[in-house]
Amino acid sequence: MSPANATMQDETDTEPTSGSWSWWPSWRPTSMSLLKSAEAKIIACIQNNVWSRFVTLPNQNRIWTLKVTNKTALKHKDQAAQTPLVMIHGFGGGVGLWIRNLDALCHSRPVYAIDLLGFGRSSRPSFPSEASLAEEQFVNSIEQWRQSLGLERMILLGHSLGGYLATSYTIQYPERVSHLILVDAWGFPERPQPQAQESGGQGSELKRVSPPRWVKALASVFSLFNPLAVIRAAGPWGPGLVNRFRPDFKRKFEGLFDDDTMTQYIYHCNAQSPSGEVGFKAMSESLGWAKRPMVQRVNLLPPSTPVSMLYGSLSWVDSSTGNTVTQIRGKSLTSVTMIEDASHHVYADQPDEFNRVVENICNTVD
Repeated sequence: MSPANATMQDETDTEPTSGSWSWWPSWRPTSMSLLKSAEAKIIACIQNNVWSRFVTLPNQNRIWTLKVTNKTALKHKDQAAQTPLVMIHGFGGGVGLWIRNLDALCHSRPVYAIDLLGFGRSSRPSFPSEASLAEEQFVNSIEQWRQSLGLERMILLGHSLGGYLATSYTIQYPERVSHLILVDAWGFPERPQPQAQESGGQGSELKRVSPPRWVKALASVFSLFNPLAVIRAAGPWGPGLVNRFRPDFKRKFEGLFDDDTMTQYIYHCNAQSPSGEVGFKAMSESLGWAKRPMVQRVNLLPPSTPVSMLYGSLSWVDSSTGNTVTQIRGKSLTSVTMIEDASHHVYADQPDEFNRVVENICNTVD
């Protein structure tokens, strides 16, 4: 099935609804229309052909989708035969964050970027509170999206939360993934357990560093809320809050924008009614550890599926997990690449090197 035959709706169609939270915009300076406008300013920077649509799933949820193809593709008809690259953003992100990568990566193959279910401009349904069910809802939406577009196989790339979900997807639908690319993936390591140590010749005892009571109290309070609740609770001060606490997003894209375009985009992506955020909360526990660490399941990836793991040398994500995955997979093709001078958002910190590495990986497929 070609994209023309898939169940789609034009970007001018009615935006996904925000349910019972419709009174919030009077307090929060945001709306789906403002998100659409912020994203449009970003997407306008793309130099190649852009196809942008809502892809409607069988359950009527909609996945916001960009397809970028080389503008000279009509002269190179074989591009359509190349395995497409599908890019899945991380927690709190959206398709706009790939703006420094889409043009470079569509040189030899179609590139798809989607807003995960519950994030960005995609539908924002309710998510179950049980970790495995929340994960399954995300993964099912990716598979239904693939079916709707008729993609037989794809090179699947996921950043952070997107890397976790891309791995889960590949375990369940291995025949659809030609190569799995994980960029600073979240949720792989197991939460460290208290270490045992010898004490004065007596039996071993658990070594625990107990945080102050006020830290425990704050953690208990914040655990009752969704991770980005503070942005919504800040109301009209929300945009300024994002600018203050995430000024790095402005710096990462300063070559494209000299204003607060990217922080405005981040704000509008995350000031909407919480949905995917609720799913993420169900899948994580305190301090952001995954309830179901992916390292416990990577052995279920088919040995024939190549896996490439990319990390930023300055990231908070522990890159040693890549070595653990390599050991678990044994002789299966697994590679770990460190991108120097890059933090968690590898693709934006060092876009040229990131694009070069990813393009080389894609070229090993076809």
